[in-house]
Amino acid sequence: MSSQNGAGLKGKVALITGATSGIGKGCAMAFAQEGCFLVVTGRNIAALEEVTKLCHEVGVPEGKVLSVAADLCKDEDCHRVISATLSHFGCLNILVNSAGLIHRGGIETISMEDYDQLMNINTRSVFLMMKLSLPHLLASKGNIVNISSVTGLRAFPGVVAYNMSKAALDQLTRTVALEVASRGVRVNAVNPGVIITEIHKRGGMNEEAYAKFLEHSKTTHAMGRVGEVDEVARGVVFLASDNASFITGVTLPIDGGRSIMCPR
Repeated sequence: MSSQNGAGLKGKVALITGATSGIGKGCAMAFAQEGCFLVVTGRNIAALEEVTKLCHEVGVPEGKVLSVAADLCKDEDCHRVISATLSHFGCLNILVNSAGLIHRGGIETISMEDYDQLMNINTRSVFLMMKLSLPHLLASKGNIVNISSVTGLRAFPGVVAYNMSKAALDQLTRTVALEVASRGVRVNAVNPGVIITEIHKRGGMNEEAYAKFLEHSKTTHAMGRVGEVDEVARGVVFLASDNASFITGVTLPIDGGRSIMCPR
């Protein structure tokens, strides 16, 4: 990815949750290519080591990628990630909340255990990470980008808890944007459509079902295809950059037209 003209990201400290796979990993690579210093966090230590190596390979200097293994469903781990960031870099400029999961099931079938786990990671952990980060983002006049979903904008049957979590995340984005706008901090979100990652298979789809889902998704996205991680990461970089200096409270669909589709 080529650097954006006037992006103002070089040397900024970006903290990315869920950085070990999918959109989070793509964002880590995109910010690395823009010259950011990085804090990457996730639960898989081996995957954290891999993304750290990849960031160094695209030019981030040694000592400028901090890897923190953490389970953000645990409050103490959220506190530890922020503490480690400040201890290592002394500041924080950008928070990207990408950690998330999906559980399938409608209201009649999803278990409360799955519901609680999903809401804890998709919504509660984001709330806490934003809360803990804000004093430092206010000091640096930084910004937040949340990774939401097209399901925050439109209702889809069979994933009721996921829909709820992303709709809540969108409202959190808008509300906090209003709370901090006058103090120089911007808060935005992106709402991807179907993107090729592992999230659906981790949510219970086998290979055959996932292949059928991707094929069907060609008909549900106006552009006739699903998206790639890099297409989302570029949008996140834009919202975090100086190129978006007058944008806050936005929930930006990156969905090939999915959110404006209407059955006929």
